[in-house]
Amino acid sequence: MNTAELHTLTGAFAVDALPEDERHRFEAHLTECTACTAESAELRATAARLGLGVAETPPPALRDRVLRRIGEVRQEPPPSGSSHRADERRPGRAAKWRTYALAACLAVAAALGGTAVWQHQQADEARRHAQQARQQATQLAELLASPDARTVSGGALPGGGSATAVVSQDRDRAALLASGMAEPPDGKVYQLWFADGDTMRPAGFAEPGTGAVLLDGRADGASGMGITVEPDGGSPQPTSDPVLLLEFPA
Repeated sequence: MNTAELHTLTGAFAVDALPEDERHRFEAHLTECTACTAESAELRATAARLGLGVAETPPPALRDRVLRRIGEVRQEPPPSGSSHRADERRPGRAAKWRTYALAACLAVAAALGGTAVWQHQQADEARRHAQQARQQATQLAELLASPDARTVSGGALPGGGSATAVVSQDRDRAALLASGMAEPPDGKVYQLWFADGDTMRPAGFAEPGTGAVLLDGRADGASGMGITVEPDGGSPQPTSDPVLLLEFPA
């Protein structure tokens, strides 16, 4: 594998998708290539944020429901000594306690069964999002490695950060590389847009902080890109003045 091919592996390396031999060669390459080192770090940060976006905590109501049902059922104590002999003389009482114990086991089994189903659903959802993250990281890496990729910098972001746009006509995609972007106001998000002259079309969202994000959709001849602050969930059209506008290179 030559050096030019190694430059294309940043996306796969960022999501731990390289075979062991290729990973070792790429790690050796990183000691000599500052560009790939920076790109891999940005892609790892992006993949990590996408992963955190699907992490969820089990609902508190589930734990409370299990503990409440267990607390409603008496448990049968271990048989010993005179109490065991007394229970033998009173089989009805022992049978009742065994019934209580069985009910407690069933309650726990039912609750744990619900937990298992919920965990399985969450695992499926996490795998789906992880697959999407890998695909986006790979597409981002391919865009950055495209021979015709062009960059434009100079945009100041809220909080004193900076931004660079990357666009490839061959791949018909664009990306934003941001550094030091401040948190948006409460209840607001940073929304990305493709600029088609005076018209803006939605292109996804940007997280605060530092990282790289692939704009949603095709560049499709867009003249540039912008960022606005929108209500949580985004808007079909900008509702505020752009905090950033970058014109794509011709």
